[in-house]
Amino acid sequence: MRIMTDKPSLDILLCAPRGFCAGVDRAIQIVDLALKKYGAPVYVRHEIVHNKFVVDGLRAKGAIFVEELEEIPEGTEAPVIFSAHGVAKSVPAEAKHRNMFFLDATCPLVTKVHVEAQRHAEEGHDIVLIGHRGHPEVIGTMGQLPPGKITLIETVADAEAFAPRDPNNLALVTQTTLSVDDTSAMVMVLKSRFPNIAVPAKEDICYATTNRQEAVKAVAPRVDAMIVVGAPNSSNSMRLVEVGERAGCRVSVLVQRAADIDWDQFGDISSLGITAGASAPESLVEEVIEAFAERFSVNVEIAVTAEENIAFNIPRVLRQLEEASGH
Repeated sequence: MRIMTDKPSLDILLCAPRGFCAGVDRAIQIVDLALKKYGAPVYVRHEIVHNKFVVDGLRAKGAIFVEELEEIPEGTEAPVIFSAHGVAKSVPAEAKHRNMFFLDATCPLVTKVHVEAQRHAEEGHDIVLIGHRGHPEVIGTMGQLPPGKITLIETVADAEAFAPRDPNNLALVTQTTLSVDDTSAMVMVLKSRFPNIAVPAKEDICYATTNRQEAVKAVAPRVDAMIVVGAPNSSNSMRLVEVGERAGCRVSVLVQRAADIDWDQFGDISSLGITAGASAPESLVEEVIEAFAERFSVNVEIAVTAEENIAFNIPRVLRQLEEASGH
């Protein structure tokens, strides 16, 4: 006869806000609506958002993901969609040259940074961009201006070593998905070294990144472990893991979905914080909670640190379809 033992209890603190931001929601809607309106295939340049589950779901519906426009067959009439991270100016220029029909799913908050960089350049400033080298958003922002017009700063050491052509003629922009604290440290160095540097009136780091980091700062000190649901190539998700560690949580880990959980890390916990990066769907959060519920007697509490009610318009060519579908 098998004796059933009671499951250990686990208090789960669910960060709010978490998961999809307005820019990600809009980008996914654009691909979905384009597939409904034009049929498959729809080409998407780069992952529409950095989440394998989302990308695989859209691929199953008929989206074809490419890294460069040259991978798309000549003469195609299928729509081409640019990802939420934004693209260099050369990309739409090439698409026009090849007579492609394209839709731009760039997050409006990334577009805002592009516009700022161009305005500063027109005013004669040299631009300093705080960001991560090689990230699609950084490639897109740097690609708004001629080579050599933007200098990338990745660390405080970079900010301390930066030697501009004209120290009195600088302007600053940042990637939207950075660590708020790390960015502040770099901005402080740049402002102390170059008092005349033009900085954004409002942080370039987007509201969703800031809100999700603040939620983790509030929850991480109260729990034994922290899970961030997200992708390893998602900048905002990786920053959430770092924020959890810095806030004093001894185990702060990224998982893409429940199957990735290393249960050895969660053997003796009595409390767990869960959040999700801005490109991770809520279904994956629910999947993780269910996995813990199989092993623990869970009590879920939502820890609300901010309310979000922002939404962005989708391109006009898709808007009637959106209205018909009741979004």
